[in-house]
Formats: sequence, C-alpha cells, structure tokens
Amino acid sequence: MADPKKARPGNAPGDFFVDRTCIDCDTCRWVARGLFTEAGGGSVVSRQPRTPDERRLAFLALRACPTASIGCGGDKSALKDADFPLEIEPNLYYLGYASPQSFGAASYLLVRPGGGVMVDSPRFHEPLAKAMEALGTVSWMVLTHRDDVADHARWVERLGCKRVLHRDDVEADTRDVEVQPTGSEPFALAPGLALIPVPGHTRGHCVLHADHRYLFTGDHLEFDEEAATLRAFRDFCWYDWGRQTESMRRLLALDFEWVLPGHGRRVHADRARMKAWLEDCVEWMGRGGR
Repeated sequence: MADPKKARPGNAPGDFFVDRTCIDCDTCRWVARGLFTEAGGGSVVSRQPRTPDERRLAFLALRACPTASIGCGGDKSALKDADFPLEIEPNLYYLGYASPQSFGAASYLLVRPGGGVMVDSPRFHEPLAKAMEALGTVSWMVLTHRDDVADHARWVERLGCKRVLHRDDVEADTRDVEVQPTGSEPFALAPGLALIPVPGHTRGHCVLHADHRYLFTGDHLEFDEEAATLRAFRDFCWYDWGRQTESMRRLLALDFEWVLPGHGRRVHADRARMKAWLEDCVEWMGRGGR
C-alpha cells in the first residue's frame, strides 16, 4: 500500500497521491491521462479527479501500478467499479496489474474464435484470471521478448495456455516455454495470427500480427504523442539499431489499425495513416533516430 508519509513532493492536494516507491514506469500517466504527470524522475498527481469517470480512471491507475505507489486517502467506494480486464474495443482488453519485473509493461488479451491470446504477462492476480476465463478460453500467451515475461509460469499453470517466445530471447526462467520459434520468418500460431521476428530491441524480439487489424509491438514500436507519429525506442535498443531499422521496414508489408505496445502509447488509426506513420518512422530510424 502507498504510504502518505512518503508522498512525493509535487502531488496536487487531495485524496490521491504517489509515494516515493514510484519507479517512473509511466503506467499511471497513460492509464489516467491528465491526472498524473512526471516530476523529478517519478510520477505525481497533477490534479485531483473532478468527475466520477476521472475518479474511476485514478483507481484504475492505482490497480495497474506495478509498485503499489498510488494511494487514496479519501472515499474508496469507486474502487469496486475500477478493475481489469478493461475493454478497449470489442474482444480487445488491457489487463492492467503491471509487474515491477517488466518495469510496468502493458499486457493485453485478444478474444478470438478457437481461443484467446494473452500478449505479455501482467503480475498474477486470481480475480483477473477468473475475469479472463469468463471471456473464454485462453489458448496462447505470446511473450514478445525476454523483458516482459513477469509471472508467465503462474499464468500458464492457472489458465493452461501455451507460451510462445523466440528462442533467441529464452533465458533460464523461460527455458520451459512450450513453443520456441527460431529464425527470421513469420511463425503462424493460427489462421490470422502470426508471430513476426523483429530483432533490434533484443535479439529475439517479436511482434504479434492479428487479424490484419492488431499489431502488438512489445518494446519495438510505440506512438509518440509529441511527434504525432510512430517511433522506436532509440534509447532502449539493447541489441542492434541497424537490425531494428531493417526489421521495422519489414512491417510496411502488413495491414493494421492498432499499435499496442508494452511500453509507450497505443494508438488506433486507419491503415493508410498507419502505413504513412510507419514510413516516417523508418526514415527517422535511417537517420539514426535523431
């Protein structure tokens, strides 16, 4: 639980606060836009919620926070109505409950005929598992790369799904992953569902392309709100920027309307705009990402 005695300086006066255990993962700032901001290397409450909807968003941020750094000193009755999975659009859900093991990375559930797909791992939470089961069977857990695996083993034990992680990113705690694709070619999991290797951020990083509509991008690609276009994470490329630029160019052949990253901002736009943004990203990367 967040400790009001350890509240970070700069929190707006009122019920909600962020304490000094914050790791500056950014989760609260995009879950509850406008209510939290960055200050001094961490998040603070920029203004208190003014409406029931804003109060619900603040409680969603509280639940999603990977380090339990957000607290509320006032009425908590709205907490019961703020929980995950959170529907983004029909059959697409944000799972919340970010894990400190993955530095607050987002994870998603896509409900599909024949079994749903969980993309990356939140921290394990039994009520979340029950809520996911109520939406249908979860057949796959796609791990985009080695950084965002969190409580993958507990989720597989609970849900009975199969994990997928490119072999180049398998480490000691993921050696038992059931499906370990190799090489650079797309790997089909089911009709309309393909894992696409995109080395760069890590050697074995992959994106998941689903139904010509969704691109789950891990730490490969996000929407940069300041630049108003798609961007890679230049400062967080652990393997090879040139390889990441090359692998980004391969994505130009895909159709998609959603970019859903593990870190950064998700975005929805028509396919033509997505392609134009991606072309801009590839050109920017070719200049060194500057």
